[in-house]
Amino acid sequence: MSQYSQTPGANIAEVICDLRSDTVTRPDAAMRAAMAAAEVGDDVYGEDPNVNRLESALAERSGKEAALFLPTGTQSNLVALLAHCGRGEEILTGRGYHVYKYEAGGASALGGIVLDPLGVSEDGGLRPADIAAAVKEDDSHHPITRLLSLENTHNGKAVSLARLDECIAPVRAAGLSVHLDGARVFNAATALGCELTEIAGRFDTVSICLSKGLGAPVGSVLVGPADLIDRARRWRKMVGGGMRQAGVLAAAGLHALDHNVARLAEDHARAEALASALRDLGAGSVEQDTNMVFFTPSTGENVALGMALAKQGVVISAGGTGAIRMVLHKDVTDDGFAATLAGLKAHLS
Repeated sequence: MSQYSQTPGANIAEVICDLRSDTVTRPDAAMRAAMAAAEVGDDVYGEDPNVNRLESALAERSGKEAALFLPTGTQSNLVALLAHCGRGEEILTGRGYHVYKYEAGGASALGGIVLDPLGVSEDGGLRPADIAAAVKEDDSHHPITRLLSLENTHNGKAVSLARLDECIAPVRAAGLSVHLDGARVFNAATALGCELTEIAGRFDTVSICLSKGLGAPVGSVLVGPADLIDRARRWRKMVGGGMRQAGVLAAAGLHALDHNVARLAEDHARAEALASALRDLGAGSVEQDTNMVFFTPSTGENVALGMALAKQGVVISAGGTGAIRMVLHKDVTDDGFAATLAGLKAHLS
């Protein structure tokens, strides 16, 4: 059963604010117009002009030689890992990172790749000593350690450039490559006040999602050196990701890059305001980073809170116990945010 199938309030008739994830964003009128007007061609033949423009734009923006448009972030990470590693080789990553925890073990099931999960620190990085110790010596009993895969942001936390350098140093010293699951890397750059190139330049490959905070309906782009992107393109075809007239989707991504990157700061500010309101209510512990708020009700009655908000047209992922993640995004309106604050106050006061 999917972890999302029991979200309280997910089936209410009129949703005015959906805080489950920034993946719920929908293309606005301007993005739909760009999609409708998209010039298209066959991308498997390399002939879709909008896909080519999108790949070139993100390659340039990240400071990489080449880029590859894929339908999903999971597939983008998958083909990256397959391009980096052969069967029986190993990837070091975080136990709570998406590539290990939420991608169905695809690299192992489809690529025969070993994933060695390490503990994730509070700031979203890995401990350099753990990384160094996990690099295997040249011994036939061990898999060959080939790659380190990091994540930024992780649970909304923007991992600092200095922290990234600390994590990367041990594997660079060992001659290994480094991949970044940068699904929300633009959120990280916004929070850190840096350019995308300052993050991407530290990695061989970066997977960048367009369908979360940037508001496109679908798509991720893998950036990296030309030879590795060529290998990833072959893997994309093999795992069923080769699309034909994909320019309709790429047009949404281009529109997102032009119009929705700078506004991520608005989501961060609104998340900070939500966290402040929850702290003022004194009804549980609150953590907030970038566009995410994690709230753990002191009563432990997560489902009851979810159902109460659902009556106000507000949807949250409140199943189970522990922290409830609330994600701010471009589709949260002023009215929806006000309804969220009112609903929280009414239930938690």
